[in-house]
Amino acid sequence: MIEKLKIKFVVINMVLVSAVLIGTFIIIGTSTYQSLVKDSLIALEEALSMPDIEKKPKIHIRPPTNNPADDIKRKPMLNNVVFKVLLGPDNKIIRTEGNIEISQDVLNQLVKQCINANKTTGTILSQNFRYMMKNKYGNNEIAFYDLSPEKTIMYNLLMTFALVGTISLAAFFIISLYLAKWALKPLEKSWKQQQQFIADASHELKTPLTVILANTDVLASHKDKTIQSQVKWIDYIKTEATRMWELVNNMLFLAKSDAAKDTIVKSSVNFSDLAWSCVLPFESIAYEHQKKLKINISPNIYLKGDEDKLKQLIAILLDNAFKYSEMKGTIKIDLKQKQDKIHLKVANTGKIIAPHHLDHLFERFYRAEESRARDCGGYGLGLSIAKNIVDIHHGKISVKSSKEEGTVFTVLLQ
Repeated sequence: MIEKLKIKFVVINMVLVSAVLIGTFIIIGTSTYQSLVKDSLIALEEALSMPDIEKKPKIHIRPPTNNPADDIKRKPMLNNVVFKVLLGPDNKIIRTEGNIEISQDVLNQLVKQCINANKTTGTILSQNFRYMMKNKYGNNEIAFYDLSPEKTIMYNLLMTFALVGTISLAAFFIISLYLAKWALKPLEKSWKQQQQFIADASHELKTPLTVILANTDVLASHKDKTIQSQVKWIDYIKTEATRMWELVNNMLFLAKSDAAKDTIVKSSVNFSDLAWSCVLPFESIAYEHQKKLKINISPNIYLKGDEDKLKQLIAILLDNAFKYSEMKGTIKIDLKQKQDKIHLKVANTGKIIAPHHLDHLFERFYRAEESRARDCGGYGLGLSIAKNIVDIHHGKISVKSSKEEGTVFTVLLQ
């Protein structure tokens, strides 16, 4: 799917770029052509408006040759070749002026086409001339403009467009490939995470379902037994069903949180009192497991947030600390405010987490130690939920693990 999106992105981008380039080239080409036509018409008008200074011909008329290409030999002047022909009452050529070599037959054909066209201006594409005809002193006078330079300019412009267009499209294609990869990278990551999430969730649900099915088979094979005699299998089913219920609830929480991160209702919360209410139930757990619980909570720290989710955050971090601290280990919770930032730290002694695991601890279903996590009854969703809650409150959560300080989770809120 991602590859198809990349291809679609590149195709759309190339189509848009091509349309812009073609549109730009058409505008430039049309503007250039119109400018050339305007210049040629001005040159023709100037030629016709010039007074007749000399009466002798300035056009060299020579006999026709067997090669039509040699019938006209243009000798460009400073700008473009312009010559004019003065006609008599019967439209016969009286006088010519200009710097061009042309055969008598071609000159007669040009004049004839101009007369037959019955237009004051036009083009004779077969001979590459634009003309303008004007009645002067009762006789027609025709000025001819050589289109060869104009065609050369347009041809060179088209070649330039082709070269620039090819290079531009090749460059945009490479850029589009890079942009497609860059733009779809978050989507690709999200897609992979979703696929992994589905695979992990299926794997986690498979184990309790297998146990439940196995125990129901045992019950089904002893239909004549009483419930009391089969209570062991019923307890197993209940235990696994409870695990499934917790897992499904956690997944639903993450799904709802992802869909409504900005829609939670926040209120002013006494974070200090809330932290105490979360810590107190863990005192009995600490006593039972012979662990030390050190509490350092500054009073009257307030923030705007969702009270239930903030309770869940502290409970997850404390539960995680108790699970992964060694026997007779120490768990610390520290809450204080520095300027406009609220610092919450939950630390525990115990086995150090390897550095390559730290960046992945907040991923869904991730376990630094698979077997140990399963022994503790974890699914790998707790820390992911904790990060989700912190994100909802526009905070940051991080983790460090060292022999000196143990494993320390730090939450920054404001």
